[in-house]
Amino acid sequence: MIGRRWYTPWLFLAPSLVLLTVFMWWPVVNTAALSFTDTHTLRGGGFTGLDNFRRIAGDDFFWNALGNTALFTVIVTPALVVLPLLIAILVSAKLKGMTFFRVVFFSPVVASMVVAALIWGWMLRSDGLVNFVLDRLGVINEPLRWLSDPALVMISVSIVTIWKGLGYYMVIYIAGLQNIPQDLYEAAALDGAGPIRRLWSITLPLMRPTMVLVGTLVTLNAVKVFTEAFVLTGGGPNRASETLVLYIYQRGFSGLELGYSSAMSLVLFVVVLGLTLLSQIVTRRRANP
Repeated sequence: MIGRRWYTPWLFLAPSLVLLTVFMWWPVVNTAALSFTDTHTLRGGGFTGLDNFRRIAGDDFFWNALGNTALFTVIVTPALVVLPLLIAILVSAKLKGMTFFRVVFFSPVVASMVVAALIWGWMLRSDGLVNFVLDRLGVINEPLRWLSDPALVMISVSIVTIWKGLGYYMVIYIAGLQNIPQDLYEAAALDGAGPIRRLWSITLPLMRPTMVLVGTLVTLNAVKVFTEAFVLTGGGPNRASETLVLYIYQRGFSGLELGYSSAMSLVLFVVVLGLTLLSQIVTRRRANP
């Protein structure tokens, strides 16, 4: 009877496998195939071998977008590894009203990134709320051009991403904090260890695997950033906030160069895959020193 029902698990898995095949694996295979062609939306195309990848090597706009993405990752990753942990420690304190603050910090997560970027775009204008507050506090003498100054625009995009992600990674840290035995804190307190000492000697070492996980998630998401840059600046000014995914989108949908954009997508896939494998190696080494 058991042998006749070997197919039962596959029947349950079939809907998910079909969806993954149609919306994930087939697009990946099709993109890989297109990357070796000069396919254009209007005129079609044919096989060109490695020409697209040679073009990428000499494309200054591609390297500019890659550099912007790297800068964005360097800004966002440390912030979203450290700040959510500090917030999680604060809201995990057994004080009245902490549930309210958990909701406050988590609420941006459920908001649409497009809506959040539009609101932040209004606040970061030269006559927006941010400059108004900074002016009232005496921090600035003239409005900062958050979205039009090449030196500030990537910082502005990073601020939106950090604000949006704080609550999500806070929840992950809260789950990790709940796994730390309270006996350790009680014993340390009896030995005279203060809050800072307990944080440094107990919390941080035991939270290290969770911090590696969060760092990996943040890095992978940062490499694929698109919505914030697209809605806030469209890649400007002077391509100062043009990220890699945004450049791929522009070449594929505005330039109609499906073959070239597919080649860049394949490069991005390799980068993300490499970062994923690297994170797994680091995690395994920390788990088995």
